[in-house]
Amino acid sequence: MIKGLRTAIYPVTDLTAGKAWYASVFNKAPYFDQPFYVGFEIGGFELGLIPDGTPGATGSKIFWGVEDIDAEVARIVALGAQVHAAVQDVGDGIKVAELLDPSGNVLGLIYNAHFDLQAVR
Repeated sequence: MIKGLRTAIYPVTDLTAGKAWYASVFNKAPYFDQPFYVGFEIGGFELGLIPDGTPGATGSKIFWGVEDIDAEVARIVALGAQVHAAVQDVGDGIKVAELLDPSGNVLGLIYNAHFDLQAVR
């Protein structure tokens, strides 16, 4: 039985720079920091960075929950991201945006008032 999202992994071209950038975005230090993998615990889920891969915007899309999507887009763009897809309402009050991190990976953001944190297992 699949129990839900656990880990999103992004390849980066510079692990040290990627680690610093994501630490700024999530305002959190990694809990696991090795030359082959850096892991951040984000709201019960994991964001992993790997140094051996090809960054890009064509792979899987992962969306991280936010309370104020417009404010978070502005904050993360100020940290060096680029807007890949502007904030849009996709229906029923759910809003999404896609940013490109400095390596070119998509960092998806979602505001979804219907998401039930109690259902996370």
